[in-house]
Amino acid sequence: MPSQTKENYLKAMYFLVDEQNHFSLTELSKKLDVSTPTANNMVKKLQDEGWVKYKKYKPVKLTRKGFKEAALILRKHRLTEMYLTEIMGFGWEEVHDIAEELEHIKTDKLFDKMDKLLGFPSVDPHGSPIPDKQGHVKNKEYQSLSNFSLGDKLRLCAVDDSSHALLVLLNEKKIKLGTEFHIKDLESFDLTMTVDYQGFKNAILSHEVAKRLMVEKIG
Repeated sequence: MPSQTKENYLKAMYFLVDEQNHFSLTELSKKLDVSTPTANNMVKKLQDEGWVKYKKYKPVKLTRKGFKEAALILRKHRLTEMYLTEIMGFGWEEVHDIAEELEHIKTDKLFDKMDKLLGFPSVDPHGSPIPDKQGHVKNKEYQSLSNFSLGDKLRLCAVDDSSHALLVLLNEKKIKLGTEFHIKDLESFDLTMTVDYQGFKNAILSHEVAKRLMVEKIG
């Protein structure tokens, strides 16, 4: 059974891997804000558990076993976020840090109960997919709002950055999952976007915000 530190490493690896499930020690150390030797020592411990494969001067590989373990940690995190928002009334900008603590609880029965009470949701409050009990993830292919053009109509399905600052800004602009945008103008110099959406006309979205809004085309 992994310790909290090992679980944090596994989850970081989950987000770093490429299509071959590889990542570098440098990427891992930057992600967790630790030194490369510290990350190297932990990788060796995780290799002993069968969660990674590592040879000196080569990329680290997250094994199938490691990927499943990481996905199950992420399942706990995202179910907790959903429970906090849907059942307890927290805002989507408030739940990440709380879920970071609760994801390390070892009682699977607690999270299974959350899942049932929530009606077995497929995504968390930020639109990210929730892994199932076997660690399988159904990713949907959304595109960034910044990829679209004048006249396009789109629906917000997820946010690519669930930082507190971005979510507070979206709250202030009354933007949430399901919000439908109609692109009215696109500034060529800095890619600032002018959009209409539910009750708002000619609202301005910076490129930095637009690129973090994951959407699907409608209409």
